[in-house]
Amino acid sequence: MSFELPEIDREETKKAVESAFEKYRFYLLTVPDERLPKLTATYSLVPPTNTNEFHSSTEDIAIRAMDFERERDKYLEWIRRAVNRLAPKEREIIFKRYLHDEEVFDYEIYNEIGYSERRYYRLKARIFYKLAILLKIEIYKGEHP
Repeated sequence: MSFELPEIDREETKKAVESAFEKYRFYLLTVPDERLPKLTATYSLVPPTNTNEFHSSTEDIAIRAMDFERERDKYLEWIRRAVNRLAPKEREIIFKRYLHDEEVFDYEIYNEIGYSERRYYRLKARIFYKLAILLKIEIYKGEHP
């Protein structure tokens, strides 16, 4: 009796992890500086209309905004939990390369942390495998993303 693990598609898995980080960065841009709502008075000369809607278009917008915020916060927490399960040096590399406010290049990171280019890219590939499995976004050969 033998057990064979399916082979992970390196390139597709790498794309999936980078895509997850790209979405994370996008969501970070949408987090407001202050979470407290601001109240401002608005005045309008448009008369109210009577429709069969159960709530106004303003309420629709507010509901969509709340749904987006809920989805965003859930996604950000999902990524944070996976990254926090990595070893400290692995976490540092991922944070500096993908989760920091400013976009940084790989060569800047491996020079800063004192790794050779080869060692850095090997470690980064291993980190991507770990993250793909933690996030459950790994892609196996023969699968289509």
